[in-house]
Amino acid sequence: MLASLFRFKGGVKPPTHKAESTGRPIAPAPLPSRLVVPLHQSIGGTPKPVVAAGDRVLKGQLIGEADGWISAAVHAPTSGTVREIAMHVQPHPSGLDALCVVIEPDGKDEWIERQPVDYRLLPPEEVRERLQQAGVVGLGGAVFPTHGKLNPSKTVPMEELVINGAECEPFITCDDLLMRERAEEVVRGIAIFRDLLQPNKVLIGIEDNKPEAAAAMRAAVDALGEPFFVIQVPTLYPAGGAKQLIRVLTGKEVPAAKRSTDLGVQCFNVATAYTAWRAIAHGEPVVSRLVTVTGNVHEPRNYEVLIGTPMDELLKLATPHPDTDGIIMGGPMMGFLVPDIHVPVVKATNCLIAHNDRLFPPKAPEMPCIRCGSCAEACPHELQPFEMYWFARAKNFGKTQEYAIFDCIECGCCSYVCPSRIPLVQYFRFAKSEIWAREREKNAADGAKDRFEFKQFREDREKAEKAEKLAKAAAAQAAKKAAEAAAAAAAGDAAPATEAPVAVGAAEDPKKAAVAAAMARAKAQREAAQPKNMDAVTHEQEREMAAIDARREAAGIADAPPAAAEKKAD
Repeated sequence: MLASLFRFKGGVKPPTHKAESTGRPIAPAPLPSRLVVPLHQSIGGTPKPVVAAGDRVLKGQLIGEADGWISAAVHAPTSGTVREIAMHVQPHPSGLDALCVVIEPDGKDEWIERQPVDYRLLPPEEVRERLQQAGVVGLGGAVFPTHGKLNPSKTVPMEELVINGAECEPFITCDDLLMRERAEEVVRGIAIFRDLLQPNKVLIGIEDNKPEAAAAMRAAVDALGEPFFVIQVPTLYPAGGAKQLIRVLTGKEVPAAKRSTDLGVQCFNVATAYTAWRAIAHGEPVVSRLVTVTGNVHEPRNYEVLIGTPMDELLKLATPHPDTDGIIMGGPMMGFLVPDIHVPVVKATNCLIAHNDRLFPPKAPEMPCIRCGSCAEACPHELQPFEMYWFARAKNFGKTQEYAIFDCIECGCCSYVCPSRIPLVQYFRFAKSEIWAREREKNAADGAKDRFEFKQFREDREKAEKAEKLAKAAAAQAAKKAAEAAAAAAAGDAAPATEAPVAVGAAEDPKKAAVAAAMARAKAQREAAQPKNMDAVTHEQEREMAAIDARREAAGIADAPPAAAEKKAD
């Protein structure tokens, strides 16, 4: 056992309302009329659908493939037919739609062929990959893909592995019943995490208002011979927060800008360890989870529920009172009213509370802040909520960041103790959303500016390249002309001397050149008009032709040497 426990600052003790749902064992929820399975159920990338409308699927069959390393696969919760892949409302305060695979069960609940393995015979990388393909995520509420947290730090040795069984939120008892009834499988799942991370110590923290769960976990640890410490921590909300539980068990305070692994600590929920064991040792992907159904109902109880079950059908199993007017998903401190009672159960759904005004009376009107400081005393992160409230109300979001608004975990302790009944958490959520929206706008504007500047740079570069090409072409053309001129000059110097007088004479006397050209044309015409078939000419015809030639010669147009022609032209 540890020598002593530590304490975190702040916290509150609201009524627990846990006894109502722990009186009976876990019950399997019946098959619903249809299953609406969202593809995005964890932090990280949105899985890609690998089925189409009309396909028949088996229980555990892959329907959404993980998109990237920080993502987890999604599987069919039962056998049946895919009716559509469409947008449906999600269990989220925004009420926005998300892509879902809608399956009509066939009633057979027929499994795929499961392939259990001994993880000790596999390399750590393959174990982590199997957990990702099985869709194992944090079931304590954060739904971070588990395989991503099982990579030990290369620089900081792992000192403590913390297993969260505190379950501090009022009304929620699913982890309590899980540890009571399935402690051995939880411990075996913890052993998988231990073997992958190799910590020096394994600490299992359970609030001291769950003695049965603590006893069951100790018995399982002893039976399996594991050197794990089962530690009961004081019941104080929010002791189940990862940073608060780490503080209580190890004394280490995780700064806002760091992860617990930077201090040599990693934390997992008990339900996450259970599903990891089922995935590895039984080949069962995450297709169901334990859900507490309580609140304004006749028979509060914990059920094992298929992912995608409509919440209104699940709530009917507990027989809600007629005045039920809504469903809270999660606990009363951090939960929210779902936008539609038909939204599906998802991996993050740990509790459904039937809401009515008797159980949750409407809050009195908000009054001005009196700066009593009660919110600061209750804040487990040692923030100053009243200062953040004033700046959020004034929309001075820069100052809210100076007061570390993003360190707020929205636990609701400040709103719970506020005597002025100010919904402080709502103001903080508003401020965070506005800061995120402005960051997105700034990033979009910066991106547009970068694209514009790159476009200008590209156009200037293209203009410069074009000008350079034109200059090179002009230079090549000039060089070519210079070479031709030099060749022509060299050819002129080497011309025969006999041609020079003719060329010079032609240049000096255009008339002589014209006569020479005319004589050349006449000669060509005569040659073209030479009579054919001269072999049959008679003596009389020969005499006549000779007479014609004599007259032509007398007239000065007969064939003569160039020199004679020039003299006659003179």
